[in-house]
Amino acid sequence: MGKDSQHYYGKHGTPQKYDPTFKGPIYNRGCTDVICCVLLFLAIVGYVAVGIVAWTHGDPRKVIYPTDSRGEFCGQKGTKNANKPFLFYFNIVKCASPLVLLEFQCPTPQICVKQCPDRYLTFLKARTSPDFDYYKQFCVPGFQNNKGLAEALRDGDCPAVITPSKPLAQRCFPAIHANKGVLMVGNETTYEDGNGTRKNITELVEGAKRANMVLEARQLAMQIFEDYTVSWYWIVIGLVIAMVLSLLFIILLRFLAGIMVWVMIVMVILVLGYGIFHCYMEYSRLRGEAGSDISLVDLGFQTDLRVYLHLRQTWMAFMIILSILEVVIILLLIFLRKRILIAIALIKEASRAVGHVMCSMLYPLVTFFLLCLCIAYWASTAVYPLLNCQSVIPTDKSNESRQCPSGRCQFAFYGGESAYHRALLGLQIFNAFMFFWLANFVLALGQVTLAGAFASYYWALRKPDDMPAFPLFSAFGRALRYHTGSLAFGSLILAIVQIIRVMLEYLDQRLKAAQNKFAKFLMVCLKCCFWCLEKFIKFLNRNAYIMIAIYGTNFCTSARNAFFLLMRNIIRVAVLDKVTDFLFLLGKLLIVGSVGILAFFFFTHRIRIVQDTAPPLNYYWVPILTVIIGSYMIAHGFFSVYGMCVDTLFLCFCEDLERNDGSQERPYFMSPELRDILLKGSPQEGKQEEVEEE
Repeated sequence: MGKDSQHYYGKHGTPQKYDPTFKGPIYNRGCTDVICCVLLFLAIVGYVAVGIVAWTHGDPRKVIYPTDSRGEFCGQKGTKNANKPFLFYFNIVKCASPLVLLEFQCPTPQICVKQCPDRYLTFLKARTSPDFDYYKQFCVPGFQNNKGLAEALRDGDCPAVITPSKPLAQRCFPAIHANKGVLMVGNETTYEDGNGTRKNITELVEGAKRANMVLEARQLAMQIFEDYTVSWYWIVIGLVIAMVLSLLFIILLRFLAGIMVWVMIVMVILVLGYGIFHCYMEYSRLRGEAGSDISLVDLGFQTDLRVYLHLRQTWMAFMIILSILEVVIILLLIFLRKRILIAIALIKEASRAVGHVMCSMLYPLVTFFLLCLCIAYWASTAVYPLLNCQSVIPTDKSNESRQCPSGRCQFAFYGGESAYHRALLGLQIFNAFMFFWLANFVLALGQVTLAGAFASYYWALRKPDDMPAFPLFSAFGRALRYHTGSLAFGSLILAIVQIIRVMLEYLDQRLKAAQNKFAKFLMVCLKCCFWCLEKFIKFLNRNAYIMIAIYGTNFCTSARNAFFLLMRNIIRVAVLDKVTDFLFLLGKLLIVGSVGILAFFFFTHRIRIVQDTAPPLNYYWVPILTVIIGSYMIAHGFFSVYGMCVDTLFLCFCEDLERNDGSQERPYFMSPELRDILLKGSPQEGKQEEVEEE
């Protein structure tokens, strides 16, 4: 197929000539972009190898249970630390280091202890006093007081100082409290660091904050998990409602496309109007409430989002955003009212195509399942290497300790020096790149499959008699058998741009502390350029995949032909394609907004009939956001099928106009309804009338 299909187009993508043998998607086609198919296979093999390496070096239990500097768990049955449930930091001040955020560990020795220290002592004072037996339990196991002071501290055998601490999530944190506004540990406002220097308590506070950051995130995650456990069935009910509404909307669109579009537009305007009115009423109600005039900046970030609902500024912001959105929608409707009628005709034709390929409505489930596999594999491969963060070195210089069969090891640093640790950053970049490549490949496979099914509908002269028995399965088989390489090629280009964007974001975060304005300006320009490039490649890929589904040409040829075909019909692209996208967006907003409002009133106990049915929650925004995001994904899944159908039919329509003239010898493949409204006022309409008169 590859070589025979090239004659459809002239040089530089000029319109193709009439071909009496062409009847739509061709079954007798050959493999395209085989090299990219081989590259994808080799990359997947390498990705599996990276996953195996990551899983063998990591241990997910380190996220849940504390581990000492040797990587041994604290308080776990069957281990030598079974009676030592708490983790003690030698110098918690070092937890203020950025390494805490990068490696999820503090760069200081850590040991498992039976209890957290309850007194203030320095190693200098304790080693010559009766308190040494107490102090010794906070030294490394097996430590004997037979070293000099400097040597013991240098080797990390004991902490330089211990301070009164309290256990929090099995970790020992300084027992810091405020007395008349003054921070204190025990009865002290300063502490000695063990080296003869007095330091302020605020340094302990900073270290404890950084060390506690991961724990706070864990506690927040646990509270969110609790909310999910008591509200999951209501979330499922909300998602089922969203699915039913989406399916009902699609079914009604099949028979009442024109009425449904206008009903959808009116409903979106009414929902936005109600939202504006509700925001105004809440804003008015809070006028006399104390503390409601605090600004969002002064309040800062709060994990309990209900706090923001008690501020007038929050409701004012909501009201402004909704008002701007409604004004924009109304203005677009006024200026595009005639174009909407044309778009409705295209949606009607898409409804008929979907009606003849009803199983296409279930295909988003296949895409969703494959994307979940990609995300799960990427996440597990990305997290596991981070769970191997400690390295130990032998302290004794004997040959036995170098071989380390029985030599004692101590904490040295986090990360390790092996080839695996040196290549860890590169492996993480490769992991992210493969995630983008595979995710884009899954999306591309779905687009080619749907495009092939709907193209077989359009190019059937007698619909649906000339269609294959199972158009969706036939298109899926053609895509995998012949065009895996082309899909890999298109998704590879997009993945390269996306990984560059990720690296630019990483560099931007690293350069935020720099005061070089030119570097910041250059970074903003690069981020903007690559964002635009990604959008353009997505648009070009989508249309290239449609051409691949129709003609079976390779990716570059399909992308070139699709681009020039769209450029020759740029007015129609701007008028029809984007108007239908706008209408589908309104449909998604209607479904998501309706389900979101229902979830908000339910989980905030504002529906009196079921007021006592809603479960008590730590954060009611957790199920609400879950329902909203899930509803959008469900609605997007249904409407994405319609969107792909519209794009395919539109591209086929442009091809049909250039290939045929409506005569008996060269009839149009488009339906009479679509022809009447899309050719109205165009030169093709005049030609069609002349042909009919003859």
